[in-house]
Formats: sequence, structure tokens, C-alpha cells
Amino acid sequence: MEIILLERIEKLGGIGDVVTVKNGFARNFLLPNNKALRANEANRKLFEANRSKIEADNAERRTDAEGRAKDVDGKQVVLIRQASNTGQLYGSVSVRDIVDALVEDGAANITKSMVELERPIKSLGLFDVKVKLHPEVVVTVAVNVARSPDEAEMQKQGIDVIAAMFEEEQAEAVASALEPDSEDEFEDATPPSEVAAQEVEAASDEAEEA
Repeated sequence: MEIILLERIEKLGGIGDVVTVKNGFARNFLLPNNKALRANEANRKLFEANRSKIEADNAERRTDAEGRAKDVDGKQVVLIRQASNTGQLYGSVSVRDIVDALVEDGAANITKSMVELERPIKSLGLFDVKVKLHPEVVVTVAVNVARSPDEAEMQKQGIDVIAAMFEEEQAEAVASALEPDSEDEFEDATPPSEVAAQEVEAASDEAEEA
């Protein structure tokens, strides 16, 4: 289907461009959300008659978005979730979770449609997520998914929590393997100096007998 774009659409074009898209994309997304018009003769005339106003409205929204971007770009939100020792979440982090966290952190007027998340987050870690405040204004926020505030702080400092936990477990296992089974092992053991003296005495006795 041929359409006339009413705003910039990534990988398609800018305001006023006539492009061809799949029918489903046009009918289910672009047309109902007033992002485009069918490219027929009547709509071409309608667009040209209103081009100045459409472009002016877009510029106003873009300026507003650029002002808000300063408060959102680079922001980091922490989401505490339960997870296994391998870092896999018991559940997932969705777009709604990210929006709620941003709004709670003071980023006003953020909606689900602005957050670009290819798939739900299902593991611990730091994730860069794009937020489209306007078709021409895109910022990045960091989503810090951790099991506790302490782990979130470690991840913020660049520490791989799962790797650090694995190394700690390995160190504990090695230390445990090197420890004696009980204090009796030390008590019953003959000191090395006494063992050496006993060996010398035994050798001397054998020599005398010979």
C-alpha cells in the first residue's frame, strides 16, 4: 500500500514522503495511529493544504521532546527481581515495568509506546533500552536488574555479579577441601620433627642388630 507519512518513521522516511509498505503494517499501525494517510489523490491535496501546520506541530513536539530528553537520557533505574544462581529471572522484566520505574524516578509522560524493547529481559544485568520521546528524539536509559540493592550497586560499578559469586563459591570449595576433617587430626598427628627422630632411632637399632 502507498501511504503519505505524517511524521518521521525510522527506515521509511520523513514527513510528506510517499512510501510503499505492507498492507497489515499500514492498516494495523500507521493509519489508526495517525502516522500516515493513504496516498490517494484526495489525501495528497489534503496533505499539501495542511503541510505547513503539520510541520509546525511536529517541530513544536520535537522541541518539547528535546527539553525532556535532558532529564531522561542516561538515567538508570533499578529493578529488584528474584533469580536463580545462574542469573535467570523467575519471570521477566517487561516494557510496563520499565515505564513504571522511569515514572517513579521522575521521568514524566513516558508511555509504553515510547520504550523500544525487542524482547522481555529474563536475566540479571545492565541493559541499555531506547526511549523514543519523539520520532526524531531518541534517548537511552539503563535498566539495572538485580536481586538486591547491593548487587545493583556492584553491577553499576561494572562488576559481573554472577561471575563474582561463582569465583567466591570456588574459593570456598578450595578452602573447604584444604581444611582438616576435625581438630583431632591435628592432635593425633605426630610432628614432623618427632617422625624424623623416630626414623633415625629405628635405623640405629637396625645397625646395632646387624
